Order: sequence, then structure tokens, then C-alpha cells
Amino acid sequence: MQVLSTPVNDQPSAGLTSPDLAPVPAAARTWTSANYAALWISMSLCIPTYMLASSLIEGGMNWWQALLTIFLGNTVVLVPMLLNGHAGAKYGIPFPVFARASFGVRGANVPALLRAIIACGWFGIQTWIGGYALYQMAVLWVPGLATLPAVFPASWGLATGPAITFFLFWVLNMYVVYLGVDSIKKLLVFKAFFLPVAATALLWWAISAGHGLGPILAQPAKFASSAEFWAFFFPSLTGMVGFWATLSLNIPDFTRYAISQRAQVLGQALGLPSSMTLFSFVGVVVTSATFVIYGQTIWDPVVLAGKFDSKVLVSVAMLAVALSTLATNIAANIVSPANDFANFAPEKISFTTGGYITGVIGLLIFPWKLIADPSGYIFTWLVGYSALLGPIGGIMIADYYLLRHQQLHVPDLYQYQGRYTYQNGINYAGMLALGIGILPNIPGFLQAVGAVPAGSVWPWLAAVYNYAWFVGFLLAGGLYVLLMRPQTRLSVSPPLAAAEVA
Repeated sequence: MQVLSTPVNDQPSAGLTSPDLAPVPAAARTWTSANYAALWISMSLCIPTYMLASSLIEGGMNWWQALLTIFLGNTVVLVPMLLNGHAGAKYGIPFPVFARASFGVRGANVPALLRAIIACGWFGIQTWIGGYALYQMAVLWVPGLATLPAVFPASWGLATGPAITFFLFWVLNMYVVYLGVDSIKKLLVFKAFFLPVAATALLWWAISAGHGLGPILAQPAKFASSAEFWAFFFPSLTGMVGFWATLSLNIPDFTRYAISQRAQVLGQALGLPSSMTLFSFVGVVVTSATFVIYGQTIWDPVVLAGKFDSKVLVSVAMLAVALSTLATNIAANIVSPANDFANFAPEKISFTTGGYITGVIGLLIFPWKLIADPSGYIFTWLVGYSALLGPIGGIMIADYYLLRHQQLHVPDLYQYQGRYTYQNGINYAGMLALGIGILPNIPGFLQAVGAVPAGSVWPWLAAVYNYAWFVGFLLAGGLYVLLMRPQTRLSVSPPLAAAEVA
């Protein structure tokens, strides 16, 4: 097989590497199956997971329909998670570097920055949740916070009191970034103990106050017909896949530390679907119980906790929510985008600077609007960004498995002149496949966010948006293979010797 010649000098090119992006040496790969299972248990036990389940109940599903949708979505997204995780475990490389194989050493900045911006959105959402928890606590002791005069335009939908606590919590997040990720270790331990206990306590309260599980689980679905159910189910399933579509791309950031392929596969397979479904069960039961107890469905647990009578109980709960949210935010929503921004300019953007960039974009994305209601959370946020990430995942998996047969030449991933240079560092086949993979979902997205009038998009084209991740994944991946076939003999690496893999 003919391939591009390997550079004589295998030293990394300036501007393509940094300590954060370099391959993890074999001796430093120590994560076991238990570590990956624990990672997913920790990542799943968060307020957005609870809100994911409760939003399905609020949208009209009954308890088993909601849990089944969540389980199916997480089982589906586990597949690209394991497939992309293979490269990280085999070569010790992070996601931005892995993307260079299919998009080019310069072109990889496009998927990396798209992934980073979405992580910024999640950072903003988590920061809003933590800040609003502090507001729910503070307003009990300082009622005047609820009646402060409006400062922001009405179109922003942001009251002054919650804005103050949101900004203060944002500053705290930025301070932790300044201190470094190591400073969050104790909070992660606190979260690992607190959230399971808190979830159990909330479940016990729901069952007790709701007069047992019977009345709670007897709540029927709110759909008038099966057609109405399916119209809600398919975009909801896409949203469930979209929930972890970000991690399905940058999972090499974590699997690069795996002691073996079996460790990352077994740990993720055991940890992801089970922990998401179990914690979602708490959200389903508690949200269903709120209708029995209060006569209305309350899908936001922070709002629900604010209804409790004891000031001390609410204060302790809200402080705990804020602290655990802080731990989740730094671990899940700072590490990856900071690496992605660093990949854009390794010599100029450090991990800390990347964290600050994430924080600023997280503010500007108006996170309170993204989770203002269940339909916006699922149809606008989760489904919307899955339309961007699905095509990236399809291209990377097609390239690694169908064209390269899991073989990469690691030195060339850090070279401006090598296999992954393509045309001036950009693989235009990957860029074209990415653009076309996103294109069919744009009309439906514009209609979903109200940018174009309802009914102005052909119904069949609007319906494509309900399957955004799946459509983008399959379309972009298939098109990429077709475009790359003529180049395969030039761009695909031969099987590597063991020395080249290390």
C-alpha cells in the first residue's frame, strides 16, 4: 500500500503539542474498570440527569415510558462512546488530537471548537443551577432579594436576585479554575457521598408524602393518542442520546488513562446506562409525586426544595446542591473544553486560560433560557446540539474503523508535514461531510427555536430534526467514506509496529 512518506524528524511541530495534548505514556495509564464505572456514577449523579427524567414526565410520559426512553438513549450513545474510546486507550491521545486523523492537523480545530462551545453551554447550565440554589437559600433569609428592581431587559428573562447569586457562583467557579483542578478533589469526594444520600432522602420523602409508590406510579401518560406519544418519543430519544453526545466525542480525554481496552469497555458498559437509569428513577418518582402532593408537576428539584417549610433544611440542601454542582462543573465541563481551546493555540492558551474562556462563553450563552422549560431543554438544547455532534462522531468513527482499521501513526498527529496534513493541514472531505451532515437539521432547528414561523418548513423536513443525531451521524459518516475512498491509498496508515504505537 502506498502512503505519504513519514517525516524524517518525528519531533512534534511547534504549535501542535503541549503537556496537556501529548500522548499519555504506558506507565501512566492506570485507570481500571472500577475507575470508569465510578466516573460514570459520579457524572450521572447530577441535577441535569434528574431534570432529564422529570422533563419527560412534565412532557406527558408516565414513569415507565420515561425510564425506558432514558435507558434506550444511554444504550445507544454507549456504542460511539466505546468506539471512540478505543483510540484513547490504544494510543494515549486526547480527543482534539484524535480528530486530527479525520479532519487534518489544522482542521481538527473545527470539531474541537464546536465541542468546546457546547461544553461552555453545559458549564453555563450547571452554573445557573448552582447559583439558583444559592438564591433559593438566600431569599429565605433576605426576602428583599425577590423584589429587587429589574436591571436587565425583559427579553432576557433574568430577575435581579437570581442574577446576583448566579454571578457570585460563576466567580467561585473561576476561582477554582485559577487554583487548578486538583483543588476540586475534596469536593468530588463530598459529592460521591452526598448525592446518593440526598437522592435516597428525596425518594423517601416522595414516597412518604405521596402516600406510597402506588399513587405515584399510577399517574397515567398525558398523550391523547399513540401518534402524539411517538411525536414526543423520537425527539426525546434523540435528546437522551444528545445528553452524552459531548462525552461520546471527547471520551478519549479519559480513556487515554486506561490500563487496557477491557478496562474502559467494561467500566463504561457497567457504569453509564445503569447509573443514568437508576438516578433518573429518582427524578421520575419525585416529579410524579409533586403532582400528587401539590397538584402540579415540579420538574426542577431546586424549585421543589424551595417549597419545604424548614429554613435550615432548605439552606443545607441548597448549599449541598451548590457544592456538588461546583464539583461536577469543573470535572465535566471545564477539563474537556479547556483542552479543546488549548488545541487551537497550544503555545498561547493554557488549561487555565481555556477554563476562563469557557466561563465567559458560558455566561454569554444565556443558560437560564436553555432550561427555562422542559420543551426548551429537550427540543432546543439537547436535540439542537446533537445535530452538530452526530456528524462529527460519524466521521471520526468511519475514518478510524472503516478506513484506517484502528491504525494511527501517532508522531504524524503532531506534525505539520505527514499523513494527516491533507491540504495545508485541512481534510476538506471531512469538512464537506460535516457541513452536509448538519445541513438537513437546520430548517427544523430554526423552526424549533422560533427563528422561522411554525409551518413554514415542509413537514417532512421539519421531522428530520427529531432524529438530528442519527441523521447527522449516518449521513456524514457515509458521505465521508465515499469522499475518502479515492484518497485511502494515500492517507490511511499501514499497520504499525509496536514501537510506533507507544
